[in-house]
Amino acid sequence: MKIVSRPPSEAKPSRIATLSILPVFFDLTGKRVVVAGGSEATVWKAELLAAAGAEVHLYAPENEMSAEARQLADDRSNVVMHLHVWDASSLSGAAIAVATVQDDAEAAAFEAAARAAGAPCNIVDRPAFCHFQFGSIVNRSPVVVGISTSGAAPILGQAVRRRIETLLPPALAQWGALAKRLRARVAERVPTGAGRRAFWNHLVDRAFGTAPDDSAEAELTHAMDGTAPAAAHGHVTFVGAGPGDAELLTLKAVRALQSADVILFDDLVSDDVLELARREAKRILVGKRAGRPSCKQDEINATMIALAKAGRRVVRLKSGDPMIFGRAGEEITELEEAGIGYDVVPGITAGVALAATLGTSLTHRDHAKSVRFVTGHSKAGGLPQDIDWRAVADPSATTLFYMSGRTAGQISENLLALGMAPDTPAVVAADIGRPSAMNCLTVLAGLPAAIAATDTGKPVMIGIGSVFAPSSTRRFARGWQRTGSMTSTAVR
Repeated sequence: MKIVSRPPSEAKPSRIATLSILPVFFDLTGKRVVVAGGSEATVWKAELLAAAGAEVHLYAPENEMSAEARQLADDRSNVVMHLHVWDASSLSGAAIAVATVQDDAEAAAFEAAARAAGAPCNIVDRPAFCHFQFGSIVNRSPVVVGISTSGAAPILGQAVRRRIETLLPPALAQWGALAKRLRARVAERVPTGAGRRAFWNHLVDRAFGTAPDDSAEAELTHAMDGTAPAAAHGHVTFVGAGPGDAELLTLKAVRALQSADVILFDDLVSDDVLELARREAKRILVGKRAGRPSCKQDEINATMIALAKAGRRVVRLKSGDPMIFGRAGEEITELEEAGIGYDVVPGITAGVALAATLGTSLTHRDHAKSVRFVTGHSKAGGLPQDIDWRAVADPSATTLFYMSGRTAGQISENLLALGMAPDTPAVVAADIGRPSAMNCLTVLAGLPAAIAATDTGKPVMIGIGSVFAPSSTRRFARGWQRTGSMTSTAVR
């Protein structure tokens, strides 16, 4: 048998998988649409169509026209009320027809009239008579995202919309509008192919960051000619990573991470938080930990400025809140002197996270008149020399000592020497906001023993004040306990 070999051939492209529904977008600007019925459900559809620029004709008898429908007509000049029941002539010239009906017979009549008029129709809550469906919408016009589950699970569609909302910054609308203004100029000045793709990729890379400023259009215009303005700089965003739990990040923090070119992150930032950054972002550890090899602050400043001057979008990711014991003030000063723009996204600071873990109000009005955040580790190492210990010893205040694992004994000694009661409630917490988190309810005189029972290599916070009494922290008994397990070893 003669075997005939087949010549090499290109693989055929894979076919589009089966779609349950075809997503399409109607341009309704200035077009007539008909909405029959005056109920709240119908009015929502009418408002959506009016927002899309359609000339909306709303039909319903006067006694069925809801207050919401009347208000919509008052608020929007492109909504016209007709105080009578629709008929076939009402649908003449309509681009789309929508109705709320009483029964299947009326639904069938409306669908037939719409079909005769050549208008796709949607009848609320009667999918058998619908030519199209309304999905959930994410509005960043001119960028619009539509989501459909083909009617199978509308609540799932809403959940998907909420997730997409967190990913698309509001500024995307402004970038979309800028792209629309530039489109004709790009077609005229930028050759087709790789050059044009490179231009649009440059715009897209910026579209998921901050809103375009006054210089953005000029810079993009230069990019059309393959040149860049000499003064083009990147931008630095200080982001609070919180105590470790990625679910505690703000939406703005997530958006910053997903638009970053480079992330300079502290040693205490959790892997779960870093997982939310876009995959292409370069990650650089610039951690500073007591007793361990660390980056020097001037090295961090120089790296941050060099990256920004190279046009990068830099996220300076700090554990907790960047403006509380995070050296952000020093770094901001350096950026201002270098003429580099910045913004700040706050995070949940460790003291607030500790209060949430314990279920304790730091300002419970029966126990505290104020809250103090005090550093337990100075720039030179050890406790700062200029702490006002008499103010800290105020029994009507709640005091939180950050970075205090190595200075707990000295803190206790100083406050006892000023006459603060030895049995003043206190708490020692380690690894706040992480699966390994532990805390120990104790008293002021018991701080040295509590610290001796834990690993001081972990980040430690000390809280002192009557708000930490067992009656106020009902979830926990005295002694060391894992946040999630309640297993304890008593430390008195």
